[in-house]
Amino acid sequence: MPKTAETLMRSRYVAYVRENIPYLKETLWPKHQARFDAAGTARWAAENHWTGLRVLETAKGGPEDREGTVLFEARFLSGGSLGTHREKSRFRKKSGRWYYVEALAE
Repeated sequence: MPKTAETLMRSRYVAYVRENIPYLKETLWPKHQARFDAAGTARWAAENHWTGLRVLETAKGGPEDREGTVLFEARFLSGGSLGTHREKSRFRKKSGRWYYVEALAE
């Protein structure tokens, strides 16, 4: 079980690389899980060849925190073009476990 928001974010990136869609749903904030688009997420993960991850900034999200944010860039190859997904993600801890909540506007 990830101990920080950044560790959870990194494990979710790996889940996209490995197309582990159940893990992506399981680590999504519980109230959002019912609306999780497994088919769309699986398609997005499969259509891209993930080439790297860079964490640019973290705020809170440590073992003693209840919330945190992580700004990252995930690079991918899609249709012969290199792309970058840049996101500032919000994470929240519930019952000792970190979850992805949402993407925030920068």
